[in-house]
Order: sequence, then structure tokens, then C-alpha cells
Amino acid sequence: MSIYQEIMEDSQNVAYTNKGWEPIFSVNKAARILIVGQAPGKKVQETGIMWNDASGDRLREWMGIDRDIFYESGEIAVIPMDFYYPGKAKSGDMPPRKGVAEKWHTRLLAQMPNLQLTILIGAYAQKYYLHLTAKDKITDIVANYQAYLPQYFPIVHPSPRNNIWLKRNAWFEEDVVPNLKLNVSRILNQKII
Repeated sequence: MSIYQEIMEDSQNVAYTNKGWEPIFSVNKAARILIVGQAPGKKVQETGIMWNDASGDRLREWMGIDRDIFYESGEIAVIPMDFYYPGKAKSGDMPPRKGVAEKWHTRLLAQMPNLQLTILIGAYAQKYYLHLTAKDKITDIVANYQAYLPQYFPIVHPSPRNNIWLKRNAWFEEDVVPNLKLNVSRILNQKII
């Protein structure tokens, strides 16, 4: 049985499977860049296409790549902290369910031996992969992104909900985004031996 099928049949996910929902992630043996976000949004869950929304458009812009490279090259993988849309909260979407990453990420990562960079989007991914505490501030983590290179590149979520944060923290688009583009370009332009 494939991991995909195991995820669908897992008791934690059976309610989603019964709704006809499929887990949203993309793993490819050739992938060199992994994106770890929080969970699919409603539009993404409905279309089954990862980052198929305004946040995805901004993410691709920040990475300096187009939709073809993102979806068709096989070099970009996506593993969210939860594979399903978690539902609406008072402000934005609900958080990813606990235990999903712990249960599945290691097995999915093992299928991608060529990864060179993992882009950690938002607090949930950064807290899990960087082993942060409740005291660690995401703004500080992102400002100090170079401390986590070459393996990890933490960034804020590209959601339009973060427009106010982006205006207050102009350094992100002035310094961090160009360096993200540079790292992505360097990896994607390397010759595979």
C-alpha cells in the first residue's frame, strides 16, 4: 500500500476520505526544494492543487519561479503540516491538527534523497522543524534566516492576511526575498550529475 493510501485510510483522516477529500501533498524523488506550510486552504482542498491561491501566487513570486517550474518540473515538493483543510476559525483557518507531521513527515522525507533546501512557511512549520519554544518570535526567526541555511529557509506566510506585517517589516521584501530567490535559483540551475 502506498503512503498516500495509508494516509487516506488512517483513522485520523477517515472523515476527510469519506467526504471525498484527498490528502494534499507532493513528493518526488527528483525534488531538490521542499516547501513545508501549515495546511491547505479551502480553495486548494477543493481544486486538489497545492498553493493554488493568492498565497501561492505570492510564494512563487518570492521564490522567483513560475507555475510550470512549481508544478511540472518535479524539483519542488510540498508537505504541509496537515494534509487536509482544517476548517474556518474566527480569524483565518484553523491550525493544522497535532500529530500529523510526527506521523508522516519522516517517511515522506525519506522518499526525497536530493533535497537541498526546505522552505519553512509560518509558525507551525518553523516550530516543528527548528524545535522552537513558545518564547521564540517568528519575526526574529525570519530576520535571522541565514542562521538556518543551508538546510532551512524560514519565511512568513505569503497570505494576503500578512500584508500589514509586510508593510511593518519592509526588510523582509528588501533583504529576505532576494536571498530566497538567489538560493532557489542556485539550486534549480545546478547540473544534476
